[in-house]
Amino acid sequence: MTAATPSSLFPDVPDSADAVLDGLDPEQREVATALHGPVCVLAGAGTGKTRAITHRIAYGVRAGILQPAAVLAVTFTNRAAGEMRGRLRQLGAGGVQARTFHSAALRQLQYFWPKAVGGELPRLVDRKVQVVAEAAARCRVRLDRNELRDVTGEIEWAKVTQTVPADYPAAVAKASRDAPRDPAEIGQIYAMYEQLKRDRTVIDFEDVLLLTVGILQDRHDIADQIRRQYQHFVVDEYQDVSPLQQRLLDLWLGDRDNLCVVGDASQTIYSFTGATPEHLLNFRVRHPHATVVKLVRDYRSTPQVVHLANGLLGQARGRAADHRLELVSQRDPGPEPVYTEYADEPAEAEGTARRIRDLIAAGVPAGEIAVLYRINAQSEVYEQALADAGVPYQLRGAERFFERQEVREAGIALRGAARAGGNDSLLDGADDLPAQVRAVLSTKGWTSEPPAGSGAARDRWESLAALVRLAEDFARARPGSGLSELVAELDERAAAQHAPTVQGVTLASLHAAKGLEWDAVFLVGLTEGMMPITYARTDEQVEEERRLLYVGVTRARLHLSLSWSLSRSPGGRPSRRPSRFLNGLRPGSGRLAGGWSGGAGGAGGIERGRAGAPGGDGGGPGDVRVRRRERGPVRCRVCGASLTEAGAMKLMRCEDCPSDMDEGLYERLYDWRAEQARKLGQPAWCVFTDKTLMAIAERVPADSRELVVIAGVGTRKLNRFGADVLAICAGQEPAEAEEGS
Repeated sequence: MTAATPSSLFPDVPDSADAVLDGLDPEQREVATALHGPVCVLAGAGTGKTRAITHRIAYGVRAGILQPAAVLAVTFTNRAAGEMRGRLRQLGAGGVQARTFHSAALRQLQYFWPKAVGGELPRLVDRKVQVVAEAAARCRVRLDRNELRDVTGEIEWAKVTQTVPADYPAAVAKASRDAPRDPAEIGQIYAMYEQLKRDRTVIDFEDVLLLTVGILQDRHDIADQIRRQYQHFVVDEYQDVSPLQQRLLDLWLGDRDNLCVVGDASQTIYSFTGATPEHLLNFRVRHPHATVVKLVRDYRSTPQVVHLANGLLGQARGRAADHRLELVSQRDPGPEPVYTEYADEPAEAEGTARRIRDLIAAGVPAGEIAVLYRINAQSEVYEQALADAGVPYQLRGAERFFERQEVREAGIALRGAARAGGNDSLLDGADDLPAQVRAVLSTKGWTSEPPAGSGAARDRWESLAALVRLAEDFARARPGSGLSELVAELDERAAAQHAPTVQGVTLASLHAAKGLEWDAVFLVGLTEGMMPITYARTDEQVEEERRLLYVGVTRARLHLSLSWSLSRSPGGRPSRRPSRFLNGLRPGSGRLAGGWSGGAGGAGGIERGRAGAPGGDGGGPGDVRVRRRERGPVRCRVCGASLTEAGAMKLMRCEDCPSDMDEGLYERLYDWRAEQARKLGQPAWCVFTDKTLMAIAERVPADSRELVVIAGVGTRKLNRFGADVLAICAGQEPAEAEEGS
């Protein structure tokens, strides 16, 4: 699972609608064939969500159920939208609109502005941060470079949460948000920023959404026209929608419900931008008859990596954690994750570079290796270490591949050679397509051997080498094709932002790594103050940091390394501590969650909604009814072994695995059970069995949702005894719970 094969790079278009469904697992097939009404796909990392939703659209189009022009698929990055367009094209479903929220809104705004407002749409501001800097100066507020960036981010947050300048201080307080400056000052800068834009007749990206929402709210004729065009909507990464984006989606939909959303609350890592998983978590409340499909079969990562990811989330708290998905690896076992402690940061970087060099020597392509860190400022020491080790690298978040100057120049040269055909002396002796491409690109700086070291020359060579490899793959997949066909393929890939792989180790922040994957991942700098970051103070902020690390862990297919250093500089005081998120997972940090959950037997859940179901009974977070659903194997939460005995399944661990039961809590529950049995005139086991009491004392549920899922509780006993049990778990007397209710 390292380099893609020619057949996967250039697959044949399926010859029928049914062929589109080939190779999908049962849950993915359910997604692909559920084409009517609301559908919610809860998709864990590596479970093939993009595959499921692109095959869904393609199946609907190929079967004649969906018209390509009537489908709008939206996601959050141009890269993701481009990948979706590329996959749809390969499945024979070209013509479907796959865009970001901003891109789709901008297109509609440009078209309808003359009709709704008159004249031309105001131009987009070139550099928002410059306007914010001028607004701050006019308010006589001095901002350094970092504060300027942070205040700009605050203005963006305010706009996507639909907060006006006057309400910004109150909104910050309500959201328990740490503002980079006094909220009243930021509110003033925000107001001046808006005034400057009005004076100059310019808009920003957030205005694109706001203005589109305004037009659709005020002009029903325009809203109806858009709704006539788009009959079916798909939203990827739904856990990342902001209130403003949700409002726009509602206006696109109108009173219809042909909507498919895909997301994972455990991958919510952008709340600082206004993203919230609440819309995903409340989907069944808003759409009681929705079909909900859970994808948990992890095709990306080995059982060892999946076990660590599950263990990391197993310690999570909060509402998103209540809806976490336990992944089940579908891959063969691989190496255990490696935990390494270093004396200082340079030693950590050098040690990482050595391990990367060893992996490359063992056959892992450099392009299939990534070093991920919490903030971009950490990259410099790794850039230096990799350069010193002679390892090529690329910084994630740099210029898009097809927008690089050398790639544009190469495209012009290849197009010219294709037009000249056999009349171009440069192609003399080049008897196949790869040889022709190598000959053309040799005039642009490509050589058979890479230049020494790193830097701009190496970056340029890597870009051209990626085009050469693409031509070689294309020739194998499309025998007999020439330069003209290759140029057409490059044009389509550029339009879809479907870039070939550049062979260099990726250096990226954890946020920038979202949606990507590699054979080998090095998670570095995992110390308190960096992971979680020092300014994560509230419980929810800390839990978002945990989710961010979870995203990093689940980027790895096979090799995973986690490291930290005890001091910043050589000879420094070793005062740093490893991240709290690794407690109970790394060796020597307390009870180790041994073993791993793997195998191919896991199945996700499929819940079909009931037409006409009452609105408040749709499976939202407050719904504690137990539904029948398809289940995968029940596994021990300590060692990962499959459980078959009823008692072990109740405890969610093997009988001989160590218990972490709260003995004092068990005694209190035992005494309470005896009193309840006496009052009811029944044996004690009719209240709860010993095993159920042990399970409660081990898991210490904090609310009804956590209590009802413990085997032996169920809805009936929850309603009868739940308040007492939760009070005891909280250290109260049952009577105290009754008095406070």
